[in-house]
Amino acid sequence: MLGQLRHETVIDVPANVAWQLFGGLELGRIVGEQLPNLFEKIELVEGDGGEGTIFNLIFAPGLGFSNYKEKFTKIDNDNRIKEAETVEGGFLNIGFTLYRVRFKIIENGEDKCIVETTIEYEIMEEAAANASLVTLQPLIDIVQVASNYLLHNKNPK
Repeated sequence: MLGQLRHETVIDVPANVAWQLFGGLELGRIVGEQLPNLFEKIELVEGDGGEGTIFNLIFAPGLGFSNYKEKFTKIDNDNRIKEAETVEGGFLNIGFTLYRVRFKIIENGEDKCIVETTIEYEIMEEAAANASLVTLQPLIDIVQVASNYLLHNKNPK
């Protein structure tokens, strides 16, 4: 079974400024600091932020999953798209065969942009009920943290 969820958020910074944050490693550090209710720790396992980079996301206690590893599978600087797939743990432990997250930064005038967040997944038929566990809320929270950071730091690292 295939599934997809999508959400768009307008943020008040130019697309190129937003991409500086979303396209690199800094977002993981900021999210780890600003969302302690979601993440206990975000560890860089390997890589420099490019395709193939792997993170271990350790969740705050009581959130269901203890951790999972995700790998950056696509970073398209021209179209401002970053994709990451779960490669170990998390949804893969409960019947999913694919769990992919995508951030796409879309120009929206000179001083605003749209952050399109997408979750794509495949799940085995016998685990189809677990599809109800997929939610965009953590990604919406991440975009909000990023937006707040960008509004206060117009030149992210």
